[in-house]
Formats: sequence, C-alpha cells, structure tokens
Amino acid sequence: MKKLLFLVLMLTTLCAPAQDLKKIFKFATFYGAINGGTSLSNVDVYSVTDGLQTTTIETPFDYSLALGVRKIARLGYENRANTFYNGTENTFSDAATIGKVKGFEFLFEVDYKRQEGIEYLDQHHFLRYVDDNWVAKVEYLEDGFADIRYFEASERYRYKVENLDELSFLPEALKKGKLSFNIGAVQRLSEPYGYDPLEEWKLSNGNLHYTFLALEEGYNANFISHDIIQYTDPEGNIVAENNEVWEAVVIPQVLADYTERKRNEQDNTIQHSLVVGFDYYYYTKSFWLHSWGNLMPWHYDDGGEFSFHNFNDGEQWYDYSGGLIFGYKYNKHLGVFLEGKYNKYWNREWHDFSIGMNYVIF
Repeated sequence: MKKLLFLVLMLTTLCAPAQDLKKIFKFATFYGAINGGTSLSNVDVYSVTDGLQTTTIETPFDYSLALGVRKIARLGYENRANTFYNGTENTFSDAATIGKVKGFEFLFEVDYKRQEGIEYLDQHHFLRYVDDNWVAKVEYLEDGFADIRYFEASERYRYKVENLDELSFLPEALKKGKLSFNIGAVQRLSEPYGYDPLEEWKLSNGNLHYTFLALEEGYNANFISHDIIQYTDPEGNIVAENNEVWEAVVIPQVLADYTERKRNEQDNTIQHSLVVGFDYYYYTKSFWLHSWGNLMPWHYDDGGEFSFHNFNDGEQWYDYSGGLIFGYKYNKHLGVFLEGKYNKYWNREWHDFSIGMNYVIF
C-alpha cells in the first residue's frame, strides 16, 4: 500500500507541470460512506448429548465502509440521476481499457466489509491516460472474496478503426460505433501464484501427510486409551476427541492457516507479458453496446523458483479479461439489459454479471 501511495504521489507530481492540480481534479468526486444491513438470521443448534441443550448462533450485521475519489467520464448508458456515491455502485465500465474521453482519468477506492460474519478488504485503484495512438494505465486490485491481489502496469499502442464500413462481419447498425485495437506490454506484481505450500507435504501416492504437518504446527495427539485420542491445538485446548472430527473439522482449518501463512511469507514476483486487446462502444438512447477484451498469450519466464511456468509444467498459458454491457429499449415501456465482466489471471477467476428487463407500466 505504501508503494501504491508513493506511485500516486509521483505520478501526480509528474503531471503537475503539464496541468495544474485544479485541472487534474476538475469534475473529480471525493466520497465516503458507511452502509449496513441485517445479515443471516439467528440459528438455533440443538444437542442431546448431556440432556437437551440449545445454542444460538448469531451472525453480526453486515456493513461496508467505503472511501474513494474518482474522475471517470460517464458513458451514455450510465445512470446520471445519482446524487451521491455511497460505495455500493457496481460500475462495470470501470474495468474497460478505454474511457469515454481522451486524457487523464483515475479511481481510488477502498472498501472494508463484513458480510455474513466474514470481514474482508476490497481495493481498486487506477490511473489511466488515453490518447489517439496510445494508452497507459497503472492499476492495483484486491478482491477479498476472489482471493486475488496484484499491481499492474501496461503500455499499449492503440489503433483506431476509422471506417467500420469495411468490416463486413459487423451488422449495419453497429458500423456507427467506435472500435479500436491495442497491443503492448504488461507488468504484474503479485504474490507467487505458482507456489503451492502443500507440495512438500505430499506423499509419493499423491496423498497429503496432514497429521504430521499439524504436529509440526504445534498440534498434539494424546492417546487416552486404545480407542480414544484427544487432539489439542498449540495452546493446549482440546479441539477433537475422535478421528472424524479431527479430519473433517480441524485439519481443513490447519491447512488453510498454514497455506495462508506460507503464502504471506513469500516475496512478490513480477510477471512480464504481451497483451492484445480491443474496445468497442456504440450508444443511442434506445440501444447501446460496450465491449472490451484483453488477452495475454505469452509470458516471460525468468526461471524463478516459484514462477507460474513451473506450476504450469513449463508451458505458456492464457490470461484474459473482458466485459460486455448491452441494453435495448423495445419501446417506451419495455427494455432489456445484460452487463458483466470476467477475469482469469494465473489460477484465479473472478466475475460479476447482471441481466434483466424493465417494464414501465405508465
């Protein structure tokens, strides 16, 4: 995070001589909001081991704390009626490579959330500059639910298709839109997703020596009798009194804690990749289509111990992302829409989508 803030400060300083801060932040919006709501209802759990006993499991209320600043020109199909930002907006177009206007745009947003009792952090920050012939972008993304976190910088040559009439595969209506292709280089800084902390604990038959791993992590097995075993955690608390609970409840948590700790101990790695992409935008009041895509077909292998090439048996792989926003109003009453984005980086996938219809009665 410190590196990111330093980068933002550095880029802002570099931009300042070309255009003063007033111009940089003109039309930008700072926002902060706290949102909350009811989570899962209480659940009663019954036990008859020592007579009837009832335990109530309570899930604390959901909330989110959002803080951000954004300067992104709204596209024609985006809702302009919102008076305030509250951090819950799901703006798919923020993921597009090309914005509506040329020039400098940015987004910095941090969301601290609790959902169904689970707390996590989401962050999305980017600086983007779009010109007729080139695009530059730096981005930091952290998605707590998808378990993905990386910093990305890209520099691309952009080719604008001036005459879409020459593209025979496009329907006539779409030949009035704006289409561009881009190609360039991408640098991504992240944890080594090619690292498998459990690899060293696998046996020759592919199974995992999980009990020995748990013992190394501070757990103990106390043999009370020939058929009773008490398992204790590193603090000496009894966590299981039979193999069924040990294997079904305790071991999964041991493995989760171990892999998270070992992953956090590793230094970040940088991945250099080739990227090709496209962006298409067409808008009228009754029909709009916005689509973009990025493909990374080749990645430089630096020979590192935890290179993703090693995880992928020394072979190249495809990383890609894309989005689609479609809307059509049949008449003043009926309209349909489809919006979504999809990402696949390394062995991680995350996506969002929304599809539906609106009917105005009067």
